[in-house]
Amino acid sequence: MLGSDGFLDLPARSPKPRDSGLTHVIDKGMNLREIEGLFDTAGDYVDVVKLGWGTSYVTRNLEKKIALYRSFETPVVCGGTLFEAVVVRDKLDAYKRWLAEHRFSHVEISDGAVDIPRERKLELIAELARDFTVLSEVGSKDSDVVFAPYQWVAWLKEELQAGAWKVITEGREGGTAGIFRSDGEMRTGLLEEIAHELALDRIIFEAPTKSAQAWFVKHFGADVNLGNIPPEEVIPLETLRLGLRADTINEVLLRGERAPTA
Repeated sequence: MLGSDGFLDLPARSPKPRDSGLTHVIDKGMNLREIEGLFDTAGDYVDVVKLGWGTSYVTRNLEKKIALYRSFETPVVCGGTLFEAVVVRDKLDAYKRWLAEHRFSHVEISDGAVDIPRERKLELIAELARDFTVLSEVGSKDSDVVFAPYQWVAWLKEELQAGAWKVITEGREGGTAGIFRSDGEMRTGLLEEIAHELALDRIIFEAPTKSAQAWFVKHFGADVNLGNIPPEEVIPLETLRLGLRADTINEVLLRGERAPTA
């Protein structure tokens, strides 16, 4: 990893597989050479890969992609929108067989685009958790839909209790919904309420932009779980976690100490 010679005395980061400090990467249609390049350069920092939306369903070389990710000992999960399409089409059994045939170990369950009754969603989490590692997602993809913090907290807790391994807070790939306002501003009061009520290692906060990533590291620490990270942002994010970028150097590397003078 960066700084492996130790001369900077960087903050410790646990090695893979880790349970906190996760970097959850979005694959929007990467080819095999791009995946190899990502892991050649940044493989130590990629913990989970999501095949965005329904891209897995239309990817011609899906089997090869999954096998390549597996060779790097990195779990792959299909986007929640594909799951929602499955629910709408009443194809859950077929979807579970498809996931098993392609040797997916993880599954995402969301209701950000399609209305799924609350109790039904919790039942689905419990059902799929018997055969897969479940990442559930809370929040709407519609930027005009705003839920109160107490609702977020209650839903996050319910989905963890139903069997989710981690719960994702919706932010979309552009940071314009869910925990973000439509203009990209973060709902910081909501995030602080979530952090106050739940163990942070159980939550993955979607943070596709540098400003959001820096905010989370500064406020919740280097081991915060962050999701929807573009592949080209994996190493930049790791530098934020380690205080090797101006945005977090004071909070992470210096920890409030004054920089030495000549």
